[in-house]
Amino acid sequence: MKAKRRKHKRPRDYRDGYHEGYRLGMCEAVQRRSTVEVEACRPFKLMYVPQGFHAIDTGVIEALQQLVSELVISTPETMLETAAREMPGAVLVMNGLHVFPENHLEQITEIRKLGIRTAIWFVDDPYFTEDTSVICRHYDHVFTHELGCVEFYQSFGVPSVHYLPLCVNPKMFYPRRTAPQYKYDIVFIGNAFHNRTALFDELAPYLKDKKVLIAGGFWERLATYDQLAPFISNGFIPPEETANYYSGAKLVINIHRPWEEGQDNRNSFRLPSRSINPRTYEISACGTMQLTDVREDLGNYYRPGYDLDTFGSAKELQEKIEYYLKHEKERRI
Repeated sequence: MKAKRRKHKRPRDYRDGYHEGYRLGMCEAVQRRSTVEVEACRPFKLMYVPQGFHAIDTGVIEALQQLVSELVISTPETMLETAAREMPGAVLVMNGLHVFPENHLEQITEIRKLGIRTAIWFVDDPYFTEDTSVICRHYDHVFTHELGCVEFYQSFGVPSVHYLPLCVNPKMFYPRRTAPQYKYDIVFIGNAFHNRTALFDELAPYLKDKKVLIAGGFWERLATYDQLAPFISNGFIPPEETANYYSGAKLVINIHRPWEEGQDNRNSFRLPSRSINPRTYEISACGTMQLTDVREDLGNYYRPGYDLDTFGSAKELQEKIEYYLKHEKERRI
């Protein structure tokens, strides 16, 4: 019988394995130091109405379950019915857009008549001010993840408006070992808003010899679609898969959506966006190097040049991609 030949790993494989293990070990150490102690839950019955953003709703539900003694979940269509049956101390609605029925506000009015306090948390601000400017007036309390919308809602006579930024679900987005199909040099996951296609059209000649993933909807808008098509995965990627791609990437790009009226939004009040998006938190939670465009409150949560890096143009983004792909140590730290 012929002896089976053992496949010897190349020195590069050992090196990559060592660096990946070191990175994951450092991430685990940071996670252990960042564990937050949750206070004892309050004796309170809360009703939560999800928007249908799985990555957000799952994390919010898990957090609320630790904060209140009883959490009731209702669909947008059955808010009034559920509230009348359960009689919670308060109702918290997530966003109130997109999937909510036409009688959304009528239901909220009737819930308030039952003596139940109502709150809404807008997490798509300021991209739908045409709608949220109406919705906000029907709630007792308004929360917004957008710093620039607090005074906006107050201007409509809402007495209780609070800035409440989003964060990340650490059970969904965290550093992990990934299979080869998730390993890319550069990853961007999101829909093809016009500012994003303009950026990738400029980058297209540079990206042609890189291992790139561009995923999401409407990427046929690209002027360079034929050139970038091999890198494009059309359609929605579930949050769990997104986390795999983030963890397996060398670099993840974050491009905020445009706030200008008519740019794939309903921001008829033309409010500029000042706050970072959920993607900022999710990429960082996976322990991967992030290159992001700048929003005003970025510095309140991250240290540019230390926790992540920023860019202001396609040229600057290309230069930083090139630098970090060549300087592995700086990218991993």
